Amino acid sequence: MAQTPTLLTIKHNAKAIPVRIVCAELLEQQSKDIRAWAKASRFNADAGQFLRVPSKEGVEAVLIGTGGESLTPWSFADAAANLSEGAYALEGTAAGECEIAALGWCLAQYRFDRYRSDENNGPRTLVLPEGTNVEAIERLVASICLVRDLVNTPAEHMGPADLQDAAEALTEEFGGSCTTTVGEDLLDENFPAIHAVGRAAAEGREPRLIDLRWGDRGPKLAIVGKGVCFDTGGLDLKPASGMLIMKKDMGGAAHALGLARLIMASDLKVQLRMLIPAVENAVSGNAYRPGDVIATRKGFSVEIGNTDAEGRVVLCDALTLACEDNPDLLMDFATLTGAARVALGPDLPATYSNDDALWAALETAAKSAQDPLWRLPLWGPYDAMLKSEIADMNNTADGPFGGSITAALYLQRFVEKSVPWVHFDVFSWMPAAKPGRPKGGEAQGLRASFDALKSFLKLDA
Repeated sequence: MAQTPTLLTIKHNAKAIPVRIVCAELLEQQSKDIRAWAKASRFNADAGQFLRVPSKEGVEAVLIGTGGESLTPWSFADAAANLSEGAYALEGTAAGECEIAALGWCLAQYRFDRYRSDENNGPRTLVLPEGTNVEAIERLVASICLVRDLVNTPAEHMGPADLQDAAEALTEEFGGSCTTTVGEDLLDENFPAIHAVGRAAAEGREPRLIDLRWGDRGPKLAIVGKGVCFDTGGLDLKPASGMLIMKKDMGGAAHALGLARLIMASDLKVQLRMLIPAVENAVSGNAYRPGDVIATRKGFSVEIGNTDAEGRVVLCDALTLACEDNPDLLMDFATLTGAARVALGPDLPATYSNDDALWAALETAAKSAQDPLWRLPLWGPYDAMLKSEIADMNNTADGPFGGSITAALYLQRFVEKSVPWVHFDVFSWMPAAKPGRPKGGEAQGLRASFDALKSFLKLDA
């Protein structure tokens, strides 16, 4: 979705086809002809169901069912994906009532077409009631589409340098600064864990730490995103089936960039610092090995129990750096564990926090935005599973249990206790298409985290 067409407007359009939101009761209030057509078409006003009502000139109206429930982000998605190009105007709704569904109207028209030669359908523009905050919806759409685009891009064109380009593009658009520490300079600047994981990559794909700063007022907000641009598993090589979607292993970095974009576009009064350790977990003669002991910026030594548990290794240096600023809030996003997916499936990000007030803000925001999160415990007794006989800790747990929890406990060791912190173990991927969410890269918890950080940091905007 290189250029987003105009999909939302509040400007009157005389040619716009009316859109009516109906439940079974409201369907009975339609004209006799419309009721007859709905019955013939087996339209029952179920949630998400839509119906074109024909006329001599073309389409008289479009009915969208709710099933008697409140609107969701995906209420309009099937209609937006399947209607013909043109303008459609909502009838009988007030400003604010349909904003959450208008988001899905736009996201349903997302298409990753970088490598496609076939033409896409023209845009379906939704005319909303006056007073609707179209700009806020468009900011959300742009940030979510950025996440999708980054994750969908194959590793050939989305390496560490490409993540750097994406971060620098944000500073060009919104201001701020972006500096990057690359290759051997990581050792000079004391980021040994990032270097260890990424050093095996080919020339031009050297490991790096991307450091974006924006804003000079308000509370300090640090965002860290795992940027493993492709994960072979390292010397603990994944099977072929396990590598098929490993281009998405930089999904945490994509979320960090998407959230940073949303914050900057919304001009929040924060001092933002976004850190992305960007690497490729490759196989070559100098790849880090199982049994190696590596140093970290924190000063802890880590025995490598498995080179396929690389995400937590690169994150630990970035988390340590983030805490050196003593931020008022630290958020990290990572496609960290398959164990989270076994426990919660692809839709629910496993969420960990060391601060109950922060989790309360996240839980409230997740429900309000209909952007689900699920808290898992930082269960202290499991910390012993990370014991090493020769180093301060191991990067993998001793045993097969609680894999997502022990990964979060590993990260917690690099977070200062005084810093409110939340860790999102996200999948960043839709394994099968759903209304408004095509198969492929997906933003998860982005809307909830944006609303929650505003609440937790007591921001006006």
